[in-house]
Amino acid sequence: MNELGNTALLIAFSVSLYGVAAPLVGARTGREELVQSGENAVVANFFLLSLATAALLYALLTRDFRNTYVASYTSRDLSFWYTVSALWAGQAGSLLFWTWLLSAFATISVRINREWLSDLMPYAMAVMMATSAFFLFLLSFASSPFELLPFRPADGQGLNPLLQNPGMFFHPPTLYLGYVGFTVPYAFAIAALVTGHLDERWIRATRRWTLFAWFFLTLGILFGMQWAYVELGWGGFWAWDPVENASLMPWLTGTAFLHSVMIQEKRGMLKVWNMVLIILTFALSIFGTFLTRSGVLSSVHSFALSSLGPLFFAFIAIVLLFSFWLLVMRLDALKSPHELDSLISRESSFLFNNLILVGAAFSVFLGTIFPLVSEAVRGVKISVGPPYFNQVNVPIGLALLLIMGLCPLLAWRKASLENLAKNFLGPGLFALAGGAVLALLGLRQPVALLAFTLGLFVTATILQEFHRGAKVRARQGRESYPLAVVRLILRNRRRYGGYIVHLGVILLFMGMAGSAFSVEKEAILKPGQTMQIKQYTLRYEGLSQYPTRSALVNAARLTVYNSGKPVGMLLPQKNVHRGHEGQPMTEVAIRSTWKEDLYVILAGFSEDGAASFKVIINPLMMWMWVGGVLLAIGTIIAFWPDRREGRRPGARYVVE
Repeated sequence: MNELGNTALLIAFSVSLYGVAAPLVGARTGREELVQSGENAVVANFFLLSLATAALLYALLTRDFRNTYVASYTSRDLSFWYTVSALWAGQAGSLLFWTWLLSAFATISVRINREWLSDLMPYAMAVMMATSAFFLFLLSFASSPFELLPFRPADGQGLNPLLQNPGMFFHPPTLYLGYVGFTVPYAFAIAALVTGHLDERWIRATRRWTLFAWFFLTLGILFGMQWAYVELGWGGFWAWDPVENASLMPWLTGTAFLHSVMIQEKRGMLKVWNMVLIILTFALSIFGTFLTRSGVLSSVHSFALSSLGPLFFAFIAIVLLFSFWLLVMRLDALKSPHELDSLISRESSFLFNNLILVGAAFSVFLGTIFPLVSEAVRGVKISVGPPYFNQVNVPIGLALLLIMGLCPLLAWRKASLENLAKNFLGPGLFALAGGAVLALLGLRQPVALLAFTLGLFVTATILQEFHRGAKVRARQGRESYPLAVVRLILRNRRRYGGYIVHLGVILLFMGMAGSAFSVEKEAILKPGQTMQIKQYTLRYEGLSQYPTRSALVNAARLTVYNSGKPVGMLLPQKNVHRGHEGQPMTEVAIRSTWKEDLYVILAGFSEDGAASFKVIINPLMMWMWVGGVLLAIGTIIAFWPDRREGRRPGARYVVE
């Protein structure tokens, strides 16, 4: 199977190169058979990469330890699901998975758009196949998942204990779906630039691809936050780690792009800006893969230092130079006949939203690469920690929250004073009253108070939009109010799905703001002793030690009392995994309520039965995860096809 997989990769590399050349030559010469041959190359590429992926999965599941990758990331005692997840646990396997996803997306996009975007399709195919060829070059000649050892070990090294968590099964695949998904809108944007067909067809054709990619990138980030919270044992969910930042940057620019294209569709404006955003989003997606795979920056997520860094850097440089050269060549054709009518308008709010998001992406990028710049210039790698990122991005986040509330209240083109007074009065009073109540209840932290007040304002504006629309439907259609709300959403999925996404974002912000009120305490306890933290009393009952299939478990038993009443038992653990005896892993215990999380870490223990604990109370954490669910629901609603949407037939292969 290793020989089969390796051969499939080499053939796929050749097919990808052909898939770049054939459609380009066919489009330039008008030879439709060459374009069709290129389409066949896309399908063949998917088949060959599926074969290679299946071969690696087979090697993993059959414990073929002669395969270097299998020996490095699996062992005989590893469970079935973690063995499957080993496919993306290492560098070579994750690159193969990335490339297989790209081949699948390319195949689907060709099948969907080959008729009505026939003028753009050859060039979009060439871009996707060129990207595939780059990754296949890495897999074939730099980081093969089918490299063999000169002998067959009796067992493998096993999966890193940090990765033996359910989050590992969901976090990387969803993140890759997001990264890879942005290749499709980028490919069609480049196709539009090459052909000079710069109308809105490429945006309409890729809107759902963009939503799809954004949705899974969002899920990937959320799954990563949840994994960090429950697995790393430090009490937080976001540490501004370089690889965390690498996923956040394309999310920020992708979010800006999703909002900005609405103005182009509505008013034919911001065409250049939209091109810049999708180019940056694709480049940052590759940059995220580069940071993880190259090991150039220290991260709990990244792999060891490898030779792939210069290759990724070269590819990103080529992408940016080629893309912006095309953009400059088409600047005149991208000029819009329309201009902003007023700074107080919905178009302006979208533009400010974009500037804030791109500003956040730039600040994160600057802080992330500064260690590399420092090392290159001064020879010293200076790390940039959370204080910088928090100081810069907290005000940016608050500004973004304000814009989210303002946008639905503003009219297109120009908002009148009467319109502003009518729309702002209710939400503004509600937010001020809510902020005053929170202050009276003891909320004194200025940034958190402002965040909660703005959250109330945005929530009120969104609910006001739902109420107005449902009220009109209930009157006109003689529907009950709840039915009117449901049909309102179904009749305008994109708009109201977006509002639901915004409600989810608000809950995420509130959960993050709650971290400003976290309380922590450390104590060393002997069996029978207690510790107090706020209203909670924790009594240490003793330590249990027992073996499992893959580890020796040391679990502390803690009885938890809330205001004197017993509410359950927590079992924080310190486990020693086989093959990783020098790395005892912490398994935290968490008691979650709608109000707060009680987060308990077993920091250590001694032979006499005493144990040291770190206990943290994290307010509002549950609301952050609920916000993630609501965000996902809203995205699915916005993504869901509408039968009323139609397609326009495309032109033939003509380059202007």
